[in-house]
Amino acid sequence: MPPSKSGIADYSAALAGELAKHVDLTVFDAAPGVAELSKFDIALYQLGNNPFHSFVYEAALKTPGVVVMHESNLHHLITDLTIRRGDWDGYVAECEYNGGAVARDFSLRVRRLEVGPDYDGLPMTRRLLTNSRGLVAHSGFVLRESFNQGFDGPAAVIPHGAWIPSANRLATRHLLGLGEQHTLIGAFGFLKPYKRIAESLRAFRRLVRLEPNARMILVGEPHPEFPVEQLIRTLGLRDSVRILGFVEIEKFVEYIAACDIVLNLRFPTVGETSGSLTRAMGLGRAVLVSDVGSFSELPDDVCLKVPVGADEEDLIFEYLNTLVSRPDLALAMGGRAKAWVERECRWDVVGRRYAAFLGEVVEGRAPSAVAVPLPYGHGSEGGVVFGGGVGAGGLVTAVGAGYVAVGAGYVTVDVGVGQVAEVVQVEEPAPRQPEPVDPLVFETWLSPEGRAYAANHKSRFVHTLEITPRGDETQSVLEMGAYMQLTPALQHTLGYGYVRGCYYGPEGRTDHKHLVSEDGTVFECEVDHFDAEKHVYPYADESFDTVLCCELIEHLFEDPMFMMSEINRILKPGGHLVMTTPNAGSLRAVSAILLGYHPAFFPAYIRPRKEGEEAEARHNREYVPMEIQHLLTDSGFELVRLETGEFLEKLHPELAWVTHLLQRYKLSHDLRGDGIYAVGRKAGPIRERWPAWLYS
Repeated sequence: MPPSKSGIADYSAALAGELAKHVDLTVFDAAPGVAELSKFDIALYQLGNNPFHSFVYEAALKTPGVVVMHESNLHHLITDLTIRRGDWDGYVAECEYNGGAVARDFSLRVRRLEVGPDYDGLPMTRRLLTNSRGLVAHSGFVLRESFNQGFDGPAAVIPHGAWIPSANRLATRHLLGLGEQHTLIGAFGFLKPYKRIAESLRAFRRLVRLEPNARMILVGEPHPEFPVEQLIRTLGLRDSVRILGFVEIEKFVEYIAACDIVLNLRFPTVGETSGSLTRAMGLGRAVLVSDVGSFSELPDDVCLKVPVGADEEDLIFEYLNTLVSRPDLALAMGGRAKAWVERECRWDVVGRRYAAFLGEVVEGRAPSAVAVPLPYGHGSEGGVVFGGGVGAGGLVTAVGAGYVAVGAGYVTVDVGVGQVAEVVQVEEPAPRQPEPVDPLVFETWLSPEGRAYAANHKSRFVHTLEITPRGDETQSVLEMGAYMQLTPALQHTLGYGYVRGCYYGPEGRTDHKHLVSEDGTVFECEVDHFDAEKHVYPYADESFDTVLCCELIEHLFEDPMFMMSEINRILKPGGHLVMTTPNAGSLRAVSAILLGYHPAFFPAYIRPRKEGEEAEARHNREYVPMEIQHLLTDSGFELVRLETGEFLEKLHPELAWVTHLLQRYKLSHDLRGDGIYAVGRKAGPIRERWPAWLYS
């Protein structure tokens, strides 16, 4: 566990925080006794290939449990447990156990100091795997290698958890002495030769000749046997490359955020999955990875893959040159990478998958052929084809010595025992596109006074109806803050059989609404009154298929998550929440701040009205799209749609200079419309009742 300088330590700490929400968890970061471990239902062992994990390996042999193989080779760890302790007999015995007579003969030569250990050819995992109750891997590569070493028990492929941090990119760049004209490239973690540092520096030297404003940082502890400073001097890069050394994780993240491009190259590899890579992708950085091991399984559109070989340096240079000369491509790829890790690799998702698998092992429900989510989206290793990822319903099934990989639109099998598997075509549902709505569908129900208001808000009304899922006569919908402008259209245009409204007012009051359209069609519904931030809503659990919460959340001033919790409660599983609200991060708002004005879309205070005239509710807090996304995910919703658009039928060609400014500083200019439109699908119970980003 931290403060150990290990990526697996960071991983273990993050996983423990999520896993503890689902199981009764005790963490051991020192050797426990057999009697101590016998008190638990199951032990979960995090294993890597360095001396930090010696006590973990020894405990896993004494008290078998579920092992998490962060890599597929433990030869270095075994040498630490044997040779470095003076136990040559133990080393020779392990080599023979793992590789037979040939490996024993080679180990005897190692003992005579004639050759070095066969680190690459002999994984030394057989004893651990054959004594384990279950296996967790981060990739199909490690899963296959484990089966090749004799493991035939319950297995799960659970993706490496993704950190999706926030950091002040521009402030860190300023502290590094960089302006908007500089492109920053970074490599992170231990500065070892296998990180392809030498190849990257030689490629970077060629880049600097074309792009003098390119800079590189190396963030991590230098390897004593790799003279990287001398290499930088020899290549004439002292003015363009800085070694920042080991830094604490907060600063580590800030340096990743400051980069435009991140290099995460590794060869040779033993299947390890990089925590710094998931952080870089979570921050929306463009990344280069080596096209080997688990990295080959990443989706092709979220990273650039560099084959290892004679052309490696040339390809690193060409990729860097393309991304530097076309920053729009780098930003687009980084955006796809961030969306992918948010969808597939969030820590809360990882924690639930661990808990489910551990429960299956404990209860004996996990047979030797186990269907588990496939974490990565595309690539191939050893004849097994991957595709689609969890979002496409991808599965890996362990079958004896091999496994089946199910991808997007196809299934390929390598069972390793001469079996033949059926190939099945997998159909993916296409994302629903908004259906056009005629503006007259709501105008026909409005009074002359109401039409004057609706004229300014027509685009918002129409688009809200377009993104709202269609219903049928068996389905129900609740409109919160119902002004009876959209309400009739929920039934007569979108097809819902039961429509109800609610509004702020004294708890327990219900109004009956009766409207007649221009053609004589009658619409009736009940509108309940209560305080959305305080009162338990007068509806049973799982009452509605859809809830509309439009132009409401910005008025709340006390407890927005109470409202979100109640919406979650009254929605059916898989039901939809439609939210709209003004965008505090719009081009208009950014322009206002830079020109010295307040960014709010509407004033916070309302002037007095004539006696008997109802005043509009004031805005207490306006949101940006990222916050609406957090609001939905924290409340147990899967994000279906998040977009922005026009709000008051006003275009803003005069704000093009703000877009130019954002582009110049490589800041996102997406989701900058005046209004936010979001749709979430109920995926489970509320996750964070008091999220730190919203509550002090």
